[in-house]
Amino acid sequence: MQPLPVPTPPRDDSGRIFPAQPKQAAIVILGFAALLYLLELIDAFTGHALDLGGIVPRAWSGLDGVLWAPLLHLGWDHLAANTVPLLVLGFLCFAGGLRQFVAITATIWIVGGLGTWLTGESGSIHLGASGLIFGWLTFLLVRGIFVRRALPILLAVVLFFFYGYLLWGVLPGTPGVSWQGHLFGAVAGVVAGWLSGRASRRPAGSGLA
Repeated sequence: MQPLPVPTPPRDDSGRIFPAQPKQAAIVILGFAALLYLLELIDAFTGHALDLGGIVPRAWSGLDGVLWAPLLHLGWDHLAANTVPLLVLGFLCFAGGLRQFVAITATIWIVGGLGTWLTGESGSIHLGASGLIFGWLTFLLVRGIFVRRALPILLAVVLFFFYGYLLWGVLPGTPGVSWQGHLFGAVAGVVAGWLSGRASRRPAGSGLA
């Protein structure tokens, strides 16, 4: 009769601030950024036809824009302004691994998009990755509090110093800027941080991801 093997406890990544697999994280984030540039190139060659695929608030025909809006931008300047924070914040959101990154991003993508669809100005079109960026930022700002780890809290302080000014973008006032997308992206990031904290405190072996 052989003894049963002792199960290996799941790796706890809740205290990490950098990805355990940085190469994987870099490939995914750079690939995502490359996709955005490819779509903008296609948009330029089609007379900006893709821009019509954004979120059109409270119009059923514009609801599918929730899926496409973060992939589309109003020109190269708009995309360029989003590129650096997208690369930095997206890479840092990989600290919990690919599975958590996908869950975080999906939460921000859907919740932020639906919030924009419900509250945006009638007849407007909302598009751009800034809602996703705001969600990643707020996730990283609150994650340390919810997981109760020192290094993520320290990272939050550093990020707030460099990117905290972006949070003014959740307030109305700047013409042509989707503050609704920023606001609900940020709210979704907080929700994702709370869910991440709950998951990190579940007992090992509970079978819940």
